[in-house]
Amino acid sequence: MFNSNKASNKVSNTTNQSPSVNIISEGTKLKGNIHSNSDIRISGTIIGEAVSKGKMIITNEGEVKGNITSSDADIAGRVEGDVRVNSKLVLRKNSVIDGNIFTKSLIVEEGAQINGTCKMGADLKSITQNNDAEYAEETKLKSAK
Repeated sequence: MFNSNKASNKVSNTTNQSPSVNIISEGTKLKGNIHSNSDIRISGTIIGEAVSKGKMIITNEGEVKGNITSSDADIAGRVEGDVRVNSKLVLRKNSVIDGNIFTKSLIVEEGAQINGTCKMGADLKSITQNNDAEYAEETKLKSAK
């Protein structure tokens, strides 16, 4: 009736791993660059570049003094640098972006501040590889033709 051999019911640690999230807690200050293959949640301060292959979440208390790059992003805090998002960027009502935005899709709540340019679209890959001067020159050449 009771089977003592339960090896077949054992769950492997590698198959049921929960997604990992890197957390920079409120009150934490990181000086340097952070690069991650998973999500990053920032409630503290990063002075440097933040790169994530997953989602970047910057809370109301969060601040990044440097460029950020991610697959998706949800920003409620402050970024002093360029924001490059491959898919969807959400700017919450208290967010302040002092830099340029490059994204495929953008959602902006009333009250969010963008102090820079915004470039959007499906052809994001070619846009993100150019700096503003190259982009302006490229646009000028296309309009001259």
